[in-house]
Amino acid sequence: MKTAVAPLAHEVSPAALDDAVSEVKDIYIEKGTPMFMRTVLALFSGGFATFALLYCVQPMMPLLSHEYSINAAQSSLILSVATGMLAIGLLITGPISDRVGRKPVMVTALFAAALCTIASSMMPSWHGVLVMRALIGLSLSGLAAVAMTYLSEEIHPQHIGLAMGLYIGGNAIGGMSGRLITGVLIDFVSWHTAMLVIGGLALIAAAVFWKILPESRNFRARSLHPRSLLDGFTMHFRDAGLPLLFLEAFVLMGAFVTLFNYIGYRLLADPYDMDQAFVGLLSVVYLSGIYSSAKIGALADKLGRRQVLWATIVLMLAGLALTMFTPLPVVIIGMLIFTFGFFGAHSVASSWIGRRATKAKGQASSLYLFSYYAGSSIAGTAGGVFWHLGGWNGIGLFIGALLVVALLIALKLAKLPLLPGAASV
Repeated sequence: MKTAVAPLAHEVSPAALDDAVSEVKDIYIEKGTPMFMRTVLALFSGGFATFALLYCVQPMMPLLSHEYSINAAQSSLILSVATGMLAIGLLITGPISDRVGRKPVMVTALFAAALCTIASSMMPSWHGVLVMRALIGLSLSGLAAVAMTYLSEEIHPQHIGLAMGLYIGGNAIGGMSGRLITGVLIDFVSWHTAMLVIGGLALIAAAVFWKILPESRNFRARSLHPRSLLDGFTMHFRDAGLPLLFLEAFVLMGAFVTLFNYIGYRLLADPYDMDQAFVGLLSVVYLSGIYSSAKIGALADKLGRRQVLWATIVLMLAGLALTMFTPLPVVIIGMLIFTFGFFGAHSVASSWIGRRATKAKGQASSLYLFSYYAGSSIAGTAGGVFWHLGGWNGIGLFIGALLVVALLIALKLAKLPLLPGAASV
């Protein structure tokens, strides 16, 4: 194994120290080993808890509109305030993990978010609920910012797409389960009880994550000196591809959250007049995302991210077009295709970050996910304006515009020159 003796920390700048320690050959986790299984199962549990806690509130939005006498855009704040605070937290927790380590930050984040969810179920007022949702988002930034970095550091580069896809599959199951559980429960019990159930499940997932996730072997502590942090951010924005990937995350997530924020309002109204439990059951469309995240992630490892990303966005556009028709089976098929494309696109783009960022990977992941959740907050709430102005046609126009931008970005990424010494990034 290649080794290197790093200079003493006081003899070099933080950036030079990063260069020196990066010369040490990493010991990667190989596909098919017990440690690989432990890693993907742990990150699967973490992704499950993150998305269940974030998106369990989506089916409640029409109910909250009625209970608190607020409109759809105001009701969407129960999600947008969480994803907004998560986005802000990403700029803090990513660099912290570069200093103190990956696993401690992720474990603390999961337990804190689960406890805040339980507390939110006991809040007596709308403003109290929003405060707790903000704390949940801030807590979850500790896992969202670090999970991708952990995988890019510990998993062999040939298997990052698969591992990232399995992690995002956990996200998909969490998002589906959170919506499904609350969507069905609130027909029979109060939304407070439904939130309590989700918080309890998240505590279990946090315990599993803590027990089975292997400790980092390739983590190199990085200085939290402001100059070092600024150098890292500057380096990422000077790269030809990373800023495009950040923007891609914003528009893709904005499109996805907008569709699922307001589809419930459409299906509860004429001509469908569906009950809340059945709308909640439609969260099973996430199963297509569970499959596509791992399948397309592995396909990107084989064919290259440049060839796969744009195709997944075309699938999203096709799915969106089907939701514009009236027959319910066609709408559901459109939701399935849209979800399949989104999770595939996110799997490809997020694994691309870890390959494209050669240093300060925690900061790169934080910037990607900051854009991702900023898109959720901004577009998810802005979509309410289009819903009130044009109903589902207005939503379709808004999402379609976002996806056209996403497609143009993907085509631009496909034409980028390769990094020096790289075969596919």
